[in-house]
Amino acid sequence: MAVLSVIHGSNVPVRSISLPSRLQPNSIEAELNELNTFRLLSASRTIHGGGETICTGFTRLAKLYNNIEEIVQSPLTQQALRHQQNVKLVEEALDDSVGLLDACGTARDLILMMMEQVQDLQSALRRRGGDSCIGSNILAYISFRKKLQKNIAKTLRVLKRLECNIGTFPLFDVDCHLSMVVKAQRESHAITISLFQSLLSFLSMPVLKTKAGGWSLISKLVPITAEGSQKIFNEVGIVDFILHSVQGKLRKNDAKIDPQIELKRLETLSGSIKGLEAGLDRLLRCLIRNRVSLLNILTPC
Repeated sequence: MAVLSVIHGSNVPVRSISLPSRLQPNSIEAELNELNTFRLLSASRTIHGGGETICTGFTRLAKLYNNIEEIVQSPLTQQALRHQQNVKLVEEALDDSVGLLDACGTARDLILMMMEQVQDLQSALRRRGGDSCIGSNILAYISFRKKLQKNIAKTLRVLKRLECNIGTFPLFDVDCHLSMVVKAQRESHAITISLFQSLLSFLSMPVLKTKAGGWSLISKLVPITAEGSQKIFNEVGIVDFILHSVQGKLRKNDAKIDPQIELKRLETLSGSIKGLEAGLDRLLRCLIRNRVSLLNILTPC
């Protein structure tokens, strides 16, 4: 995807721009294209690869935002954006940044809620207060997951609207360098929305369930302790699957609970959530810096 291909056909000597080599148009374009490729490849891995894949995306995206920030801070860009005819582009980017900051904050809130529930369930399993006590905590977790699903669906709708409203102000009268900056901003915003969508899909991973046989049929096909289950569920889905299975056994008084399996999977999920929280925090700081830089252009000291 040639995000900044308009630059290559220009007669403007791009390399004359006084920016570090890593921030030249070719480098930024390559970074954007790599992130787009990563985003497309990771879409299928969200189910299989889980939180680690999304964390990698957040890390690479934060690096991209830092590089774009350096370009925005350069005198050349500052001067171009302060021209009256280009103020609309700054206002457009500011409007987009509000939606991204809100979405990032919402995603972080959902992650923190998830972490709290996982920790509560871990504590309950470690206390070993009897099967009935553990069963009530499992039911509480399952109930939370249903409520979380509704919040996720609502947030995904918001992200869809953001995706449709990413800046489209025409760049007909914009010079080559500024065109590169605006295109990089817009493309990074689109990738950010896509990664937020992947994160929410990760959190809302549906557990496979048949109408006829329910959880017992799934258990026969995919034993909950088998590594093969990793190929069907991500970290969230594995915990959902195990807890629904345990709940079914408790209801039928099939067997006593061995908390070690649940604790092991919850520990893995907890680690993934912590990594996602750290990635969101890093990205949130980048988004805030980016917005402050744009505001400073409109209100210079």
